[in-house]
Amino acid sequence: MVSNPLTKNIDMSRGPLDIAGYESADGYQSLKTIAKGLNSVDVLQQVKDSGLKGRGGAGFPTGLKWSFVPSGDGAPVQKYLVVNADEMEPGTFKDRLLMEGDPHLLIEGMVIAAFTIQASKAYIFLRGEYVVAEKALKHAIAEAEAKGYLGKDILGTGFDLDIVVHTSAGRYICGEETALLNALEGKRANPRAKPPFPQVSGLWGKPTIVNNVETICNLPGIITYGVDWYHGLTKGSDHGTKLFGISGKVKTPGCWELPLGLPIRQVIEEYGGGMQDGLELRAFLPGGGSTDFMLPEHLDIALDYDEVAKVGSRLATGTMIILDDKTCPVGMIGNLMKFFAHESCGFCTPCRDGLPWVDTIFRELEAGRGSEKDLQILHEHVDYLGPGRTFCALAPGAAAPLGSGLKIFKEDFERHISGKCCPYKK
Repeated sequence: MVSNPLTKNIDMSRGPLDIAGYESADGYQSLKTIAKGLNSVDVLQQVKDSGLKGRGGAGFPTGLKWSFVPSGDGAPVQKYLVVNADEMEPGTFKDRLLMEGDPHLLIEGMVIAAFTIQASKAYIFLRGEYVVAEKALKHAIAEAEAKGYLGKDILGTGFDLDIVVHTSAGRYICGEETALLNALEGKRANPRAKPPFPQVSGLWGKPTIVNNVETICNLPGIITYGVDWYHGLTKGSDHGTKLFGISGKVKTPGCWELPLGLPIRQVIEEYGGGMQDGLELRAFLPGGGSTDFMLPEHLDIALDYDEVAKVGSRLATGTMIILDDKTCPVGMIGNLMKFFAHESCGFCTPCRDGLPWVDTIFRELEAGRGSEKDLQILHEHVDYLGPGRTFCALAPGAAAPLGSGLKIFKEDFERHISGKCCPYKK
C-alpha cells in the first residue's frame, strides 16, 4: 500500500470519518493553502503539472479538461461543477468506498475544483442505491458548512460554494456526461450532440465540468503536499495512485489504493491472494465490464493507461473482473450483454436494436439452440456497435468484451453449438 495521509484512515469496518478525524489527517489543509494567496490560475497549473488523469474510465487529463472552461471578462458568471457518483460500470465499486468511508475527501476536492473553474454551485449525481453514501455525504456537507469550508466566503477567500446531493434514478447511460446533465435537468437521460462540449455549454447551457468521484478525491493531496509528492507516489509513467479492485474467484477480492504502474500480477497475487484453490486464471477484464479481455500472458504489464492500451484494452476504472477456468466465458459475456442491452437509452439504432439482438443470441447459445450463423451475426455486431457507429460510447463499450471474447474463446462458442448446450453445465 502507498502512504497517502488523506486516504489511509479509510476503514470500512467503522462509520464514515467525521470532520475532526479528517482534519487530524491534514484534511482541509488544501483550502487553507489556497486561502493564503493561491488564485484559480495557480491551482489549475498545479493540477496540470500533477498529470492527474480522469479516474472514471476515459483517463483524460483533468487540468486540460478544466482549461476549456471560459474565463475572463467575457465568460458567463454562472458555472457548475458536477461529480459523477452514479458508478454503474459492471464490476466497479471504488467510488462507493470513498463516499461511505471518507466523504470529506470528496467535499474538499469539490471545493478545489469549483474554485479553480469559479463555479458557485456543485452537484453530486449519486446512484440511487447508494443510501449509505447519501447519508454520509449529507452529514459531511453539514459539518463542512458549520466549519466554514462550504457556503459563503469560504475561509475568507470571497469564494462561495453550495453543494447539492442529487439522488439519481440510476441508469448506466448517465456515465456519459451529457446524458447525466440531461438527467440532472429533469429530462430523459439521452446523450447530447457535441460540440458544444459541457465545458462551454453544459448544465442549463452554462459552462460545466463533470468529473468522477475518484478524480476529485485526488485534488486535496496535490494541493496540500505538492506536485513532486504526487509524482513520487507512482511506479509507472502515469502519476499518483489509483483504487484498484478485483472481483471474481480470487481468495481475497476487494479494493486497494495502490501506485499506478504496479504489475498486474502483483495486484492479483499479492493483494487479491491469487486464484481460489483448484482454479486457474483464464482471462480478466482490466477496468470493468466495458473493456477488452486480457490473458495470463499479460500479467507482467504495468497497470497504467498507456501500457494497458498497448495490448488492446483499457485501464478504465481499474477494477478487474477475473475469469477462472471453471466458469463459462460465453455465459459471462452473455451476462454483460444482457446488462448493456437493458441499459441502452434507445437513442440510436445500432445500440437500441443491436444490443437486444446480441442478448437474444447469447440466450439461444446457452439454451443449446445456437448456430454458426449466430456467430457470424455476433462478429458483424462487433463492427456495427464499434467506435464511430453510435451516438455515444455505451455500445462500443459493450463491443469490447464481445469482440475480444469471440476471438479468445472461439472454441467455447463452437462447443455451445456442436454440443447443443453449455459444456460447463454438464
